Amino acid sequence: MELFFIDHNMKRLLLILTSVAMLASCSKKAETFSVIPMPNDVTFLRGAVSVKGAAVEIDPSIDKESRAAVGRFVQALETATGVKTKADGDGFDFKLNPNLGPEQYYIEIEDNDIKVEASALNGFVYACETLKQMLPAAIYGNKKAKADWVLPCVKIFDEPRFDYRGMHLDCSRHFWTIEETKRYIDVMTAYKLNTLHWHLTDDQGWRIEIKSYPRLTEVGAWRDGTCIGNDLDSNDGIRYGGFYTQAQLREVIAYAAERGITVIPEVDLPGHMVAALAAYPELGCTGGPYKVWGRWGIAPDILCAGNEEVFDFLEGVLSEVMDIFPSEYIHIGGDECFDPWKKDAVYPWDLCPKCAARMRQLGIKQGPEAKHSLQNYVTARVQKFVNSKGRKIIGWDEILEGELAEGATVMSWRGIEGGIKAAAKGFDAIMTPYTFLYFDYFQSRERDKEPVGIGGYLPLENVYSYEPLDGITPGAEDHILGVQANLWTEYIPSNEHLEYMLLPRMCALSEIQWCNRDKKNYTRFDASLGHTFEILDAMGVNYSLDCRGLIGLDRKPARNAAELADYMEKNKVNW
Repeated sequence: MELFFIDHNMKRLLLILTSVAMLASCSKKAETFSVIPMPNDVTFLRGAVSVKGAAVEIDPSIDKESRAAVGRFVQALETATGVKTKADGDGFDFKLNPNLGPEQYYIEIEDNDIKVEASALNGFVYACETLKQMLPAAIYGNKKAKADWVLPCVKIFDEPRFDYRGMHLDCSRHFWTIEETKRYIDVMTAYKLNTLHWHLTDDQGWRIEIKSYPRLTEVGAWRDGTCIGNDLDSNDGIRYGGFYTQAQLREVIAYAAERGITVIPEVDLPGHMVAALAAYPELGCTGGPYKVWGRWGIAPDILCAGNEEVFDFLEGVLSEVMDIFPSEYIHIGGDECFDPWKKDAVYPWDLCPKCAARMRQLGIKQGPEAKHSLQNYVTARVQKFVNSKGRKIIGWDEILEGELAEGATVMSWRGIEGGIKAAAKGFDAIMTPYTFLYFDYFQSRERDKEPVGIGGYLPLENVYSYEPLDGITPGAEDHILGVQANLWTEYIPSNEHLEYMLLPRMCALSEIQWCNRDKKNYTRFDASLGHTFEILDAMGVNYSLDCRGLIGLDRKPARNAAELADYMEKNKVNW
């Protein structure tokens, strides 16, 4: 069989031709409708409406937070057009419609009028983001721009497929400033995500101020150095760290809430706690000494499950966390307490007299499953405390190993199996499988052109291909609350690199989360990316162009057809 290899330019040409063919039967407005995520119900009409200097009327019965969201849209429009909006006349009419759900919105653009209806903050935020994406990308900037400031005539009724639409941010391995975190939230807002999962603690750094345990940030927020690249035994000798004060955390929470985004904090336990143990060594099985980790991987040290002081510590920490964060859910981690690649390893729990006494007290029989049963005890006890404060827990899918207490929500990361198992057992689940949604993975197979990374391969099209309900037991689909992608930052030291790993893969994620199955179409999505890149440029946000054959932070061109064929043959790559 003869193989043909097509270079990037030819691929792009074929993609453009395919896009044209797909859209040939649609109106001209449909061809230029580049909103991501694609609204679930769009009717294209004839004509367009000018918005430069248009009037803006806001229903006085709309709540203060929603009025502020509309105000941000109006301010962006005035800045970009250079013309103030008017108090009356043709233009925008934002109305409260209590018959719509909290995340639904309706837009009707016709006869020089732009009607926008929603019932709550999130609906108004999403309506405004849809309007912004329908306009020239300069509306996402901060200066006046010459452009055709018109909206196409359409009718849109829209609502998300999933209630939970999350994006994860790891600030423990590398620390992100308040302004960088807010910019992350801005991008989430543009693409209609509603949950930020903030990974605040780990072996390499404790990032949240806990006033009753000040050494967590005095000691645990700082490491003496960081491993260099993939050499886990190296150390650059540079002190690294940082943390957020409780006032700063509340500032970020409020900023997100104004944009319809809930911030869920994660305090990972009982593993991934070396930073805490360095601060309070008496909480470990051996008493230390411990050091904040400067390398990546799974640390063997863990909180002592047989020590009552540990539970006093956890309740004290979580009490302050819940005082800061108003979210319904608190993420308690639960992952990688035991290295899955070291089946025969001996852990502190295996040798600790206090843990042995706890297992005898609980009637846990010795054996390979004993440590999982002991972890279940920790999870259940923490869950009971969190529930007593009117909150719920989320944990990584390891919390399913053994018996899980009723009411816990499982975050399925080790593939889709955890979510399938959780839903079948009657537990709620959030799908975040590494196979589709780990954004620290490489975006190209040409790793010599990519920045140093953890491994894996997750191009944009693979992200887009994920279907969250595949494999879910019939009748258990309602237990899948939604979808989230994770961005772990061991190998991501700069904000430029962070955004490069995030985008445009997060745009693909947004369509998984928002669009009904029949509205997803990769060709249409890909054709919309040109406008998306213009938006990101206007926002001043970095992004990857791997999907366009420009690879890496410095955007090196992909190999030509002959080099690609040779590369595939040598590496036995099947594209």
